[in-house]
Amino acid sequence: MDQFILNLLVVGATFALYIGIAIWARAGSTAEFYAASQGIHPVTNGMATAADWMSAASFISMAGLIAFVGYDNSTYLMGWTGGYVLLALLLAPYLRKFGRFTVPEFIGDRFYSLPARLVAVLALIVASVTYVIGQMTGVGVAFSNLLEVPSHIGILIGAAVVFFYAVLGGMKGITYTQVAQYVVLITAYTIPAVFVSLAMTGNPIPPLGLFSEHTASGQPLLERLDDVVTDLGFREYTMNHDSMLNMTLFTLSLMIGTAGLPHVIIRFFTVPKVADARWSAGWALVFIALLYLVAPAVGAMTRLNIIDTIYPEGTDNPPVQFEERPDWMRTWEVTGLVNWDDLNEDGRVQFYNDDSDDFAAEAEERGWEGNELTVNNDILVLASPQIGGLPGWVIALAAAGGIAAALSTAAGLLLAISGTISNDVVKGWLAPNISERGELLTARIAMALAIVLATYLGLNPPGFAAETVALAFGLAAASLFPALMMGIFSPKINDKGATTGMLVGLLFTVAYIFTYKGIFFIPGTNFLPDTSEYWVFGIATVSVGAVGAMLNFATAFIISSMTEEPPEEIQELVESIRVPRGSGGAQDH
Repeated sequence: MDQFILNLLVVGATFALYIGIAIWARAGSTAEFYAASQGIHPVTNGMATAADWMSAASFISMAGLIAFVGYDNSTYLMGWTGGYVLLALLLAPYLRKFGRFTVPEFIGDRFYSLPARLVAVLALIVASVTYVIGQMTGVGVAFSNLLEVPSHIGILIGAAVVFFYAVLGGMKGITYTQVAQYVVLITAYTIPAVFVSLAMTGNPIPPLGLFSEHTASGQPLLERLDDVVTDLGFREYTMNHDSMLNMTLFTLSLMIGTAGLPHVIIRFFTVPKVADARWSAGWALVFIALLYLVAPAVGAMTRLNIIDTIYPEGTDNPPVQFEERPDWMRTWEVTGLVNWDDLNEDGRVQFYNDDSDDFAAEAEERGWEGNELTVNNDILVLASPQIGGLPGWVIALAAAGGIAAALSTAAGLLLAISGTISNDVVKGWLAPNISERGELLTARIAMALAIVLATYLGLNPPGFAAETVALAFGLAAASLFPALMMGIFSPKINDKGATTGMLVGLLFTVAYIFTYKGIFFIPGTNFLPDTSEYWVFGIATVSVGAVGAMLNFATAFIISSMTEEPPEEIQELVESIRVPRGSGGAQDH
């Protein structure tokens, strides 16, 4: 069967499943729209949370970043998984006990302040919109591969699909759709990885295959990869080249950003009991680990496969003729995500690091005049089955998984945005007496507008999917995480301290990112190049969220110590949140 038709059949079947679930579980009330009436089983919620969490960044982009950078980008794995431990231990059960629908609602009530609630709304929208840009980027990559169209067309198609099932289903529909999407994405990720690992190392378990012998060369796989990348002027794959300060701040930013992301936190409002929130986080970690343990192997093996297909006779010999290029290149050229430019007009595909001064003499001796092949990081996982020469149904399955990952997280983010606009801005501020029907309509309109904005920004992303998502984590880390932590564990933090701290953390982080990425990520509006020699103290834009969080904490403590203490009933409320009993006690205030 033709690959294009096979792709349509597999992905079309998954779409029919998602839409069918959305119609079956459509929300009929605000309680169902915001929190699925708090009736989701912990295992079900753990699986839905994993799908919500394992976004386009995890499925599509993370392995690509690891593949093309190596050890330095293992920070993505450490930061994202470590953040879930923080979330499970320090936030999820206490926020569930408080018994609210949204993060800004908790912050507004805990800090007895409408301004604090509105600042939290601003922080949530900024972080969530930035995050959803990465998802739309991933949607474009997946759809462009599936339909063999430019990526911007893929983004528009993906937006239409998300619009239908997210607007209709709310949290109730999204939860059960995400369970189905998790099954699709984990199957789509692991099956190709097993095939590739088996072909390259003889070991069907990818994490073990990563440390096994490379069958074709007889060397350990990672040693073989180090040899071929250094032969082409790239840095050693297994070595640390980044500054330890930047790696530490980036890992910390991802960890506390994970624990502060609103679309993840609201998932823990959907379970019946406080204990279920902690169990949900535990199950989510199990489901997430199934993919995260495989990702480093996918990255390393596919990087080696790419080089082997371009240099079929070894890196010491001439690369492949363009007319004889592998099928994966032909497929992805259509999308615009793989490009070849014959700089020396020899008809061959030179792929090497032309920024390496050490390799310049070797390149000149070979008659090379620059790197001629550009491969977008975000295609690596979806292209992996093609690069490895796997069967057509595996290729189609990978496409379905990439789309499932992007759509599941996009829906969760859009729900967080629409929920906070309708519940916190409209009902909590502008129209307190709005009817439930009016509030539900407002939430759906807000979600539709958020999809339009996300689509526009997804057409002009500030970086790769995982890189864009990392910026969102930094924003959540600098603004929401400190307020949540202090709200639960610091009875003496008052409204003025929390509000000022969030503003300082958010504005500092946004200003730093806009300085290098451009105002609202608009190309050409940046003040400085986004390169290490221009970063302050060498701190990258994706790492600055940790600094913003420190400023947030410091500001909140200083302002709170200089102003009046919170009311006695608020301090008692904070103490009661951490008492390990039922979920009802903290709600009556």
